[in-house]
Amino acid sequence: MKFLTVPKFILAASCWLIVLGTVTSSTSAQVQEPVAGVESDELSQAELSQAELSQAESLQAEKAQSPPDEPKVPERLESYMGRRIAQTMHYEGAEWLIRDVREQEERCSLMLANLGIKRGMVVCDMGCGNGFYSLPMAQLTGNKGYVVGVDVQPEMLSMLRERMEEQGVENVIPILGSFHNPRLPRELIDIILLVDVYHEFSHPVQMLDAMRASLKPDGLIVLVEYRAEDPEVPIKRLHKMSKKQIHKEMNANGFEMVKEFDKLPWQHMMFFGKTKLEQKNETAPANEPDSAGELESKNESQSTSPSKDKKP
Repeated sequence: MKFLTVPKFILAASCWLIVLGTVTSSTSAQVQEPVAGVESDELSQAELSQAELSQAESLQAEKAQSPPDEPKVPERLESYMGRRIAQTMHYEGAEWLIRDVREQEERCSLMLANLGIKRGMVVCDMGCGNGFYSLPMAQLTGNKGYVVGVDVQPEMLSMLRERMEEQGVENVIPILGSFHNPRLPRELIDIILLVDVYHEFSHPVQMLDAMRASLKPDGLIVLVEYRAEDPEVPIKRLHKMSKKQIHKEMNANGFEMVKEFDKLPWQHMMFFGKTKLEQKNETAPANEPDSAGELESKNESQSTSPSKDKKP
């Protein structure tokens, strides 16, 4: 039997994921299943049973000894810097991601060829879905590199794992992120690829901040977004972005464009590196309209939508 030698960085990444999973599970359990208690100022002691009194007193003592409250999860945004935020594609529409005509429509292979992945790199497929890009990216990194596939839907990651098994891919690490935290390690990632996903971020500031922290000093974020400037691109306006809007949002969050690739049929492909933290502007106006079009109607469905709804 032939044994595989596991590179040290993969062992380190695995250890990091185990620790992160333990912490995340513990934290999630605390958030989703809070202790059911009664505040002492809501009911009088006469109205509480002895058992309820004991529980309320215990909770009060625990609060008195506990550190200040941890920051709460920020509320999701409906719009950001004049752009209406689209809803996250539902996992039931995952087949659209691997449709037969996607290569013809988007020239996916051309995008990958110009992404700049080298063997041994650590790259992230943000919003990886069922792994349409994660798997070929894993081949580009080689055995000494690996891909971190992040998604917020467990069902998407299950599909990714199934496809990994089918294709014998072992250097992809699936991570269940949240809408405001991708749960990436600090200063480890060379390239973060976001294909038609950034415009769906309900917490763009928090996500960009976390991704910025995860990049190596010379790491890059690569945005691939449908062109809002081109009415011939057969995608709903809500799922498109203009170059001007992309620059506005990225510059306000500590990034500047390094280069771009303009030869994809439907999409912008823009590479952003870190700028100095002092240049980050988190007070940009929230309601300035996008130059490529007005905000989408507020009547558009706000529930998670399947990918087929990207079509007009």
